[in-house]
Amino acid sequence: MAGKADIVNTVVGRVEGLSKKEATDAFDAIFDTIADLLRGGERVQITSFGSFSVSERAAREGRNPATGQRIQIAASRNPKFKPAKELKDSLSGR
Repeated sequence: MAGKADIVNTVVGRVEGLSKKEATDAFDAIFDTIADLLRGGERVQITSFGSFSVSERAAREGRNPATGQRIQIAASRNPKFKPAKELKDSLSGR
């Protein structure tokens, strides 16, 4: 599994003259901006990569599977990612 440090190191290796600190700052700024836009209810589309959006689920009643007791499940907002066709095709070797 690749993490933030792995991605930053790869970017530093691909962009001539870019320091590790500059790459880290850019990485943080990009993902902080995406998170801020999603919190504001906006959809973020990155051409050839995919789009990020927020999925909203209403409050509902559920059951505890262990006891069968009815419980209230709170409403929630969750991030969602949909890959672009180009990304999907690149993964399948097309």
